[in-house]
Order: sequence, then C-alpha cells, then structure tokens
Amino acid sequence: MGTRGRTPTPTTGPLIACLAAAAAAVTALAAPASAVPQADEPPVATPAAETSPVGWASQGGGTTGGGSTPATTVNNSSALKTALSSGSAAVIRVSGTISCSGMLKVTSNKTVIGNSGATIAGCGFNVASASNVIIRNLTFRDWNDDGINVQYSTRVWIDHNSFSNGYDGAVDVKRASDYVTVSWNKFSSHDKTMLLGHSDDNGSEDRGHLRVTYHHNWFNGTNQRHPRVRFGNPVHVYNNYYGGVTSYGVASTKEAGVLVEGNYFENTKDPYHRGEGSSPAANLVARNNHFVNSGSGDAGGGVAGIPYSYPLDAASSVKSIVTGGAGAGRISI
Repeated sequence: MGTRGRTPTPTTGPLIACLAAAAAAVTALAAPASAVPQADEPPVATPAAETSPVGWASQGGGTTGGGSTPATTVNNSSALKTALSSGSAAVIRVSGTISCSGMLKVTSNKTVIGNSGATIAGCGFNVASASNVIIRNLTFRDWNDDGINVQYSTRVWIDHNSFSNGYDGAVDVKRASDYVTVSWNKFSSHDKTMLLGHSDDNGSEDRGHLRVTYHHNWFNGTNQRHPRVRFGNPVHVYNNYYGGVTSYGVASTKEAGVLVEGNYFENTKDPYHRGEGSSPAANLVARNNHFVNSGSGDAGGGVAGIPYSYPLDAASSVKSIVTGGAGAGRISI
C-alpha cells in the first residue's frame, strides 16, 4: 500500500510477480480438500430429463400424451379446466400459480407441463377413464382431495413434480388403472403419500392391473405409503431416496407383488414390510438396497418378472442423484 501512486523501479515488477506466485502456491496448499477436484470423486451431474417414460408407462403401446400438438398456455383455473377436459389431444402449458378447489378432470391424450414456477394450489387432477396422459414439472400444494388421482386409466406418466401439504393422497392409483410410471417427483410435508389399490374388496377390477413403476422419487420426511400396494404384480420400486420417512416406506398387501430394488433408505426405521392395517401380507422381493441408520425391512415370497429394460443406478449413489434431480423446476422442457 505504501507504493500507491509511485512508478515501480525496473526491479519491482519481477519481485512482485515472484511474491504473487509464492502466495498462490501457499493458497493452493492451504485450500480445503473439498475445493480441490478429486479424480476418484467426480461431481454428480443433474440428470437430463427423459423424453419418454421408463417402466410400465412405456408398455401397452407407450405414453406420448398430446404428442406434437401445438401448446396452449393457461394461467387461470377456468382456462385450465377447459383445456384438461377437452376431447382433443392437447399440450397444455401452465403459467404462474393457479388457485382452485376439488379435482380437475383430465381426459385422454393430454400433456400437462408447468412453465418455470407453475403451481397448482388448493386442488388436484383426476385422471379418470382416460389413457395416454403426461403430467410434468408442476408444483402441487394444499390440495383438498388428492394431488393426482388415477382411476380406470392406462398409460400415465407423472414426472418431475413436487407435492406438499395436501389433504389425502399425493399420487393415488386405483380402480383397474394400468401401465403407470411415477418418476423423479419430490414429496414433502405430507402424510399419505401414494396409494396403489384402494380396497381389499376390489380384486374383481384390480387383479391383473395396477402395474406401476416408481423410480427416482424423493420422499423427504413424509410419513407413510411410499407406496402402499394391493393386487398389482409386478410393481417396481427402484432407485428412490427415502430420507427420514417417519412411519414406513413400502407396504405389500392383498395379493400384490412388489420388487424393491436399488433404493437408498436413510433415517427410515421401517423401510418396507408385508401387510398393513387390516390388509394381509403379500409378496415383496428386496435386492441391492442401501441403508443408512435404517431398519432392515421385511421381505418374502416371489414377484412376477419385469418385462421392460431399465437403467439401474448403484444404490449408494441414489441419494445424490435423486436430490440433484427430483421435483419441479429441475428440468427444461
């Protein structure tokens, strides 16, 4: 500081350069290990958004929603209700926060995409007697019935949404629905997260159906039903992160067959079990899961084969992968 305003002599420049180089070397040596890239610990990149579903929603002819139909943007409940219930194929983009109540019916051949920050507040979507539906990149909160209810419907993909603080189920699938994938969603501040099959007495409709894939979802301190399964076989629960689940993770009941594979359970005392409440125990196969401060789970019986191919992440990497990519606002579509 004492040389401010002075012209350095010819020997000052080299001296300053030497001092700067020495200081840089000392700084590099003093840096914490986390600041220095490690060759054997590459950073986990946020996964690229899938362009089509993996799992059961890829079966039965696949799930394409509204396809290449030109998009319509909606920003109020009336316009959203009209677009969702249209009899034509549609790509619907939701903008801003839409406040509503009850359940908005979603008909066949629809793609519903949230623009940045899009929120459905106070109501949910009822995918009823429909086929070929995609719902992505939306935040659902404070719903007064279900967040998303799927019934009598096939080929449904629910992907990269966030759910919190609702009344009943966040994502429930029931009444003979089939070929559904629930992927890359984040659930928090909620009790009854995901029900698959609503009643022990509904076997006449549900047997041979309720085939659902749940993958790369983040259960962030939620309570129960992740999922709670009746009749569906095989139901595939893989590469999900269970963080601080307070009651239980997965329950297999009433003739179900559930494959629990490659998941990461942390601070989750009861990761999975057979039977729940008055529903009898069913089949659950667990393999290659990762446990941190969690119980060991209850498994038994056999499960039907998985008919589709899928990339399986190492269970020990699932926490970083899922927390880096799950929920609304994590993809650009």
